Amino acid sequence: MQTIKKMVIAASLVTILVISGSWIYLEYFASKRLIISTTTSLYETGLLDAIKVEFKKKYSLDIHIISAGTGLAIQHAKNGDADVVLVHSPSLEASFLTNGVGICRKIVAYNFFAIIGPPSDPARINGTAPVEALQRIANYGRSRAGYVWVSRGDNSGTHNAEKILWEKADFNYSSLSKETWYVSRQGGMGETLMMADEYLGYTLTDMGTYLAYFTQRLIELVPLVTRGKDLVNVYSVIAVRPSILANQTLHSAINFRDSIAFIKYLVSNEGQTLIENYGVPEYGQNLFYGAAKVLKEEPDSEIAQWIRENAFINGTECPSEYRYNQDDLYG
Repeated sequence: MQTIKKMVIAASLVTILVISGSWIYLEYFASKRLIISTTTSLYETGLLDAIKVEFKKKYSLDIHIISAGTGLAIQHAKNGDADVVLVHSPSLEASFLTNGVGICRKIVAYNFFAIIGPPSDPARINGTAPVEALQRIANYGRSRAGYVWVSRGDNSGTHNAEKILWEKADFNYSSLSKETWYVSRQGGMGETLMMADEYLGYTLTDMGTYLAYFTQRLIELVPLVTRGKDLVNVYSVIAVRPSILANQTLHSAINFRDSIAFIKYLVSNEGQTLIENYGVPEYGQNLFYGAAKVLKEEPDSEIAQWIRENAFINGTECPSEYRYNQDDLYG
């Protein structure tokens, strides 16, 4: 009888050890995966894939990418389906922070939006300022039948930037978007580019995605308005609060530790160099520039000022109440 009891106890201990070991195993490997919710522009250009490869070499960490417009990318994070977001809409990012889900915002990259259109440029916008270009496009669209402007229409960072530009051009966006010459693709940047090309129309795009599609000869549209403060396109990375910080169970499985490692990597010299060099051999120009590098090394430059004006929240990169580990990330 004693022997049987000992055997039962031993079996129970083995079971406990196996179960405990399984949980430790699962917890360990769960922490070795990082889920990034990001914009279609970063994904379609291939930059995220390049970052994924180099980051895995350094940290032995698998990265899984969810690609969507900024609004949906942030919603994935709110649902607890991502560990970190990499997006480009300061107004949506500010809401993400103030709603108590986002933490540790860092500005990591920039490029420029561009208004592109057919080489013949029937609205005559080439070389004009963005606001004047949109006014000319609206006038041209109202004078003819058919679609002239193709919008993403998906609450992405690009779509929000477009709405801001129309408002600066003194249009009521809600009314304007219902006019017959204006059409919403309700999709990603690549799909929008293809539709605009089909209609020989105009659209707003980030230069990274445009160059990727143009170089592959998928579209024939050309950049007509390409630079200026109103066209600066700034990308930021934000971690998702784990339950220990948010005092809730919704995001209890969030991989916060590796999110911070990822943010540190992007703002490091190595990460900034990768961002700046990506695509240059293939496209003959930068698809993206290192914003963290500019803000640190050239704070008085014109582009640094544009980044601050367009992408800072309440006058700073990340308000103090939404920071964590400040000495490491903000020193």
